[in-house]
Parts: sequence; structure tokens; C-alpha cells
Amino acid sequence: MSSIFSKIINGEIDSYKIAEDDKHIAFLDVMPLVKGHTLVVPKIETDLIFDLDSEEYKALWAFTQDIAKQIKKAVPCKRVGIAVVGLEVPHAHIHLVPLNSIDDLNFKNVRLKLSLEEYKEIQQSIVNA
Repeated sequence: MSSIFSKIINGEIDSYKIAEDDKHIAFLDVMPLVKGHTLVVPKIETDLIFDLDSEEYKALWAFTQDIAKQIKKAVPCKRVGIAVVGLEVPHAHIHLVPLNSIDDLNFKNVRLKLSLEEYKEIQQSIVNA
């Protein structure tokens, strides 16, 4: 079954793309916890992250590390937090969330509503980092 992430990967749905290679894509979360909240997704359609084979799993985390470093340079924060939840979308993905407090990584928080301009500004600052 095709997930919303597969539709983003296939270009059927627009996204605020941060980076992409032949096996992964990173884009801003459209319902972010904080500014700069980014999703890193393998292009292979797999529901559970631990179902990726070892090489795919390692490559995903290496790609994620690079994106986290870009976010840290571009978004004012103490560090970039990581969460793998997987309950909302049946496609493996990693949340990268700029953190200034532990509360920034609370998925019960009200999600930000950003303007198109804010998304583009954040996207450009991370891409340029």
C-alpha cells in the first residue's frame, strides 16, 4: 500500500525537500513540533524501520546524520533530537527535531502552523547549511 511518503518520493505530493539521494529523502514535517522539524525517509517502502536490511538501515542512519548536522548549523538549537515512532504513517521514518528543551520532542504538543514563506525560509536555510 502506497503511503503519503511514497507519494512525496514519487513527486505526486509537493514537499519542502532538504536533501535526496538514490535511497533516501529528507523534507520538512508539514505539522512540525518546532521550526526545522525534518523527516528522513528511506525510499524503499517498508513499514517498520527494523525491517530494513542491515545495509539499508546503516545507510539511512548515515544519511540522517548528515541532515542532522545541516539542521544544527541552520536552526538555533542546543541539539538535534531523534525520534522513531512510526505510528502515524506506515512507512519507516526518522524525526529530526531541533531541541532547546526536552519539551520540544513531546508529540502531544500542539503542532506549529507555519506560513508558506516560513517553510521556504527554513528549507532554504537548512539546504544552504
